[in-house]
Amino acid sequence: MNESGPDTTRHIALVIGSGGIGAALVDVLRSAAHFDEVVALGRRSTPALDLLDEASIAACAGWLAARGAPELVIDATGVLHGPGMAPEKSWRELDPATLAHAFAINAIGPALLMKHLLPLLPRDRRAVFATLSAKVGSIGDNRLGGWYAYRASKAALNQLVRTASVELRRSRPQAICVALHPGTVDTGLSAPFAKSGLQVQAPALAAQRLLTVLAGLKAEDSGQFFDYRGERLPW
Repeated sequence: MNESGPDTTRHIALVIGSGGIGAALVDVLRSAAHFDEVVALGRRSTPALDLLDEASIAACAGWLAARGAPELVIDATGVLHGPGMAPEKSWRELDPATLAHAFAINAIGPALLMKHLLPLLPRDRRAVFATLSAKVGSIGDNRLGGWYAYRASKAALNQLVRTASVELRRSRPQAICVALHPGTVDTGLSAPFAKSGLQVQAPALAAQRLLTVLAGLKAEDSGQFFDYRGERLPW
């Protein structure tokens, strides 16, 4: 018997985003039963979390804090296209409203998640905050051009992760804050752009691969950018 008494810590995981990857992450985490509770939050959850509404993020953080300190937080949100919004092929297509929306969802929203959720991570043990970025957000890897709004907003997200990891290390040295590239996944986000011959993963496989990468990370990996195979990507 543990002389310090039984472990009464509740092991909590949180997934934000109800898209294909987010839903698959929730399913895989719940089926693995490594956590006492797997919380899924999004615009249609209760409580509801809207990346465009900081008050909703703060309210969800308060609700979560009452349940315990989350050991795993995964932000599975993002936008690439939608009504009146498509990846740009040329600078001639740049539109300020499209740029602002991409940054609001892909960078500012996740930054606010970090603001309100990183302080909830436990101080005395390993914890992980991960956000879904994209390889096209790598400045060093950009050889094709185009996709201005998506590339730039994901590059901004990568910098936010890097910066937050520095501050996080000061108070929670065992915590890890990373950006993840999930690869091409069979979801509504990537379906219109999946090219012939490109390896497209089912959401369940993509989720399992991402969780395997996260399970293998160490504190010194915090602030880095990894793909679904665990390989470090250039900034």
